[in-house]
Amino acid sequence: MPHRKLSVVVTRRLPAAVEARLAELFTVTLNETDTPMTREHLITAMRTADVLVPTLTDTIDAGMLASAGENLRLIANYGSGVDHIDVATARQHGILVCNTPGVLADDTADMTLALILATMRRFKEGATHMQSGNWQGWSPSAFLGARLGGKKLGILGMGQVGSAVAHRASAFGMQINYHNRNQIHPEREKDLKATYWPSLDQMLANMDVVSINCPHTPSTFHLLNARRLKLMKPTAFIINTSRGEVVDENALTRMLRAGELAGAGLDVFEHGTEVNPRLRDLDNVMLLPHMASATEEARVEMGEKVIINIKTFADGHRPPDRIVPSMY
Repeated sequence: MPHRKLSVVVTRRLPAAVEARLAELFTVTLNETDTPMTREHLITAMRTADVLVPTLTDTIDAGMLASAGENLRLIANYGSGVDHIDVATARQHGILVCNTPGVLADDTADMTLALILATMRRFKEGATHMQSGNWQGWSPSAFLGARLGGKKLGILGMGQVGSAVAHRASAFGMQINYHNRNQIHPEREKDLKATYWPSLDQMLANMDVVSINCPHTPSTFHLLNARRLKLMKPTAFIINTSRGEVVDENALTRMLRAGELAGAGLDVFEHGTEVNPRLRDLDNVMLLPHMASATEEARVEMGEKVIINIKTFADGHRPPDRIVPSMY
C-alpha cells in the first residue's frame, strides 16, 4: 500500500470518538447530516475513496461496484450483517468486504428477552391504557398474559446471538429448543440446556415462542413462509431481532389479525422502513425501530472494529473480519 493516508468515506454519523480516531489515522469524509446517501452519492464516493464505510441503510449492488473507481479496495461495513452488499461481485472486482461481528450478541439478546416479556405480558396494551387516562384500578381479569416459566422457546439460528438468548431465557425458566443449519457441539448444547430439532417444521409446531436469530441469506429468505407460520400454535408468539426478510411479513400480518398467532415482537421488517401499516394498529404486536443493538457501548465497539479492519488493510494485511462470499 502507498504511504499516503487512505481516503475513507463514512456514509452515516458514527460515535464522536470513533470519527475522531478515523480522522487521526486516515483522510476521512463524514456525512455531517446523517441522511442516508442516495445511490448517486454512494457511487461518487466509491469512485473517489480507497475505503468505504457503509451501514445497513446502504445497498451496494453489482452495478454500483462496476462503477467503482480503481482506488476502492475495501468496504469496511459498520455492522455485522452484509446482506446489503453484493460480496461476491465485490470480490470479482478485487474489493475486500469486512464487517464487525461479535459485539452485538448481548445487546440483541437483551432486546429479544425484552420483546418476549413485552408481548407475552402485554406491556404495550397496559402502557397504552395507562397513558389514555382511563385506568380505573386493578382487576383480576385485566391484561392477562402468559407466564414465561415452563414455556418452550424455539431459537432459529444458534449462533452468538441465539446462544445469548438461550442463556437469558433459561434463567426465566423457559425450555430451550433450537433449529440450526448444523447441530452445535454436545458440550455447548449441554451448557445451553438446549434440544436440537433437525426439522424446522416440527420445532415450529411445538413451540410457545419462536425467536429468529439467523442472518438473511438467499437460503433464509421467507424461511418462515405462510405454510410454516400456519404450523405454529395459535397461542404462540414470534420474535424477530435479526432480519425482516426471514419472515413473510404479509402472511404474518394476516395470521396476527385473524388470531392465528397470539402476538409478535418485531425489531426488523421485510421492507426496511416500509412497515406493513396493518401491523401498526394491532394491540398484540410490539414494533421497534431496529434498535436491538442500540447501546452506546455496542456502537463504539463496532467503530473500533471498523478502525482495526482499515488499519490492518492499510498495513498491507487482510482485515481480521474479512467476509468470504461462501459464508453468505
